Amino acid sequence: MNNGAVSCVAVQGGVDDPAVLLIGSSMLSWPDELCDRLVAGGRRVIRYDVRDTGRSESYPPGEPGYSLADLVGDAVGVLDATATERAHVAGMSTGGWIGQLLALSHPERVATLTLIASRPNTPGPVDDDLPGHHDAVMEVIMNTPAPDWSDERAVVDHLVLQARTFAGAGAFDEASARARAEAEVARTTDVRCAMTNIAFADHGPRWRERLGDIIAPTLVLHGEDDPFFPIGNGEALAAEIPDARLVRLGRAGHRLPAHAVPIVAEELIAHTAG
Repeated sequence: MNNGAVSCVAVQGGVDDPAVLLIGSSMLSWPDELCDRLVAGGRRVIRYDVRDTGRSESYPPGEPGYSLADLVGDAVGVLDATATERAHVAGMSTGGWIGQLLALSHPERVATLTLIASRPNTPGPVDDDLPGHHDAVMEVIMNTPAPDWSDERAVVDHLVLQARTFAGAGAFDEASARARAEAEVARTTDVRCAMTNIAFADHGPRWRERLGDIIAPTLVLHGEDDPFFPIGNGEALAAEIPDARLVRLGRAGHRLPAHAVPIVAEELIAHTAG
């Protein structure tokens, strides 16, 4: 149990190596190759399934029994459970929201912050100065019929379509997307809830106006072809977090394509070396 819910956690690397806490949705947000490269670079890698994903606590469709603040508390709980006083925190996509709020509410636990494919506000209307989801993404989200959630093949096909859409104009490898989709279906309690329940959670008050209070050295990594959170969102994070550095990932959409993994690993190892 972690913060009142079951969390599935995995740890790689030496117990005395600097810890990197990876926050995505499920552990599968983070390619194994990336984790292996971080371990080879002398890092202790901690990743976990956020609630409603993977093997962590699952809730009924449309009724998540948690808030975004609870997910931040879960991240603290993972650090406690792994005896990690301070960690280098990397958050991807919605995990970037958790990372930002963790750096704001528990600065003593965050040695450095890395934000990948994220944005400075939560689901719902985007701020006027930030680019929203591309039309092609909204078309798939709003108008693609839901699969038969009891049909694993149909669910895998649906996840592959989503992955292709989220790649935008960036690189897309259907074989690897299908392998990840099959892994997600195999280890997720309820894929429908994993895909949708975060949108129904209580996200709490805005925090964009507080980004200037983040004291952790911050790296922003963002795909130039991200159609879900277009790169203007990463540019805003880098501009509003003090001394943050932006690295643009060429031919990358909302997820990490294979060619970007070595770049991200190298950037993370350098950023967490201090």
